[in-house]
Amino acid sequence: MLDFTNAAGDIRRLNNESLMSMLLGAETAEALSGKNLVTLFGLEAATDSRLCESEAGYLAFPVLIAAKELLCRAIKEQMRSGVSMSAPSQVWDYLKLTLNGLAYEVFTVLFLDSQNRLIQADEMFRGTLTSTSVYPREVVKMALQYNSAAVIFAHNHPSGVAEPSRADELITKTLKQALALVDVKVLDHFIVADNEILSFAERGLL
Repeated sequence: MLDFTNAAGDIRRLNNESLMSMLLGAETAEALSGKNLVTLFGLEAATDSRLCESEAGYLAFPVLIAAKELLCRAIKEQMRSGVSMSAPSQVWDYLKLTLNGLAYEVFTVLFLDSQNRLIQADEMFRGTLTSTSVYPREVVKMALQYNSAAVIFAHNHPSGVAEPSRADELITKTLKQALALVDVKVLDHFIVADNEILSFAERGLL
């Protein structure tokens, strides 16, 4: 029995099934015993058709969706409260939680203030399995609306391959040029694929 007076210390000693039991009940936790947590929380595409996001997966259990959403919101609050985006681990955690496991491409923009702190993270464009249309005018408009000093771009590759395409490089260049006209810096563009993150800045592509 978990001692809730010392839950923070005790909970780390519980196995996965015990933790799932707290969330979903003992019977459901037993049925899910041995399942991949990454798949259950929708962090990557499932190979087991019974757990595919499009069919069942963690979508069958609203409490898992709620837990994941709360974690995403907690990370966003932390980034807004003064944690500099120049320390990328929290950015990566947020992007993995929000972009992994999707069956379609999503283009997200993180709008930052002059201290590189998060103002807002917006999913701006949604596409298909292999591509999404990105409109520079809309990105510039939102950057001005938030009074942003800098931005970070991110999108996912449902294929699981994080390598940037020529189209990825071209839209990044176009966005950078458009935003430079309104004095907004582009700090990075991340591609998320199967829990891997590729940085344009690290590749020298900005």
